[in-house]
Amino acid sequence: MRVGGFGGVDGLAAYLRAEKIEAVIDATHPFAAQMTANAVRACAQIGVPLAAFERPPWQAGPDDNWRHVPDLAAAAAALPDDPVRVFLAIGKQNLDLFADKAQHHYLVRLVDPPEGELPFVNVGIVIARGPFEMSADQALMRDHRIDIVIAKNSGGSGARAKLDAARALGLPVVMIDRPEVPARTTCARLEDILHWLDHSARLGV
Repeated sequence: MRVGGFGGVDGLAAYLRAEKIEAVIDATHPFAAQMTANAVRACAQIGVPLAAFERPPWQAGPDDNWRHVPDLAAAAAALPDDPVRVFLAIGKQNLDLFADKAQHHYLVRLVDPPEGELPFVNVGIVIARGPFEMSADQALMRDHRIDIVIAKNSGGSGARAKLDAARALGLPVVMIDRPEVPARTTCARLEDILHWLDHSARLGV
């Protein structure tokens, strides 16, 4: 186990060489684009095979009201000028991008209490760790009179409840699409990544 960074592409490549790593599985968050890019480049640099273990993105259903945007800045720009109540389900990073939209009331759900002041005047904070349930998220949005949900398309089941709750309540969702990353072998199921590890990695492809 190693905790901490590697020092960019060259640092990661040096670590892989030093540890005689024969295969890399990129299981980072779908929005950790820089980490993925570094891993792809480092593995290509020294000839180590890499595959991503990545959950599929969420797909809107016929009863969903989603507006897709390319990034967090576009999500902030998508908010209306008139004050609304926003469930900002994007984690603790990049909250400052919404500081210029201070007329809105934000509900922010975080895993850990914030270390400093959040960049909003009107804000509510919920400290909770997933997985979440639809009924609980529906009650949360109703109690806080939420008008709009902003979410990253991270996929998976643990954080999907907010989307099901938004659908049930008829709320619009501003969905932030995943960032672009370099092309690489991708597996969505555990058995597929284990199959890749057993066969492709051993053959060095």
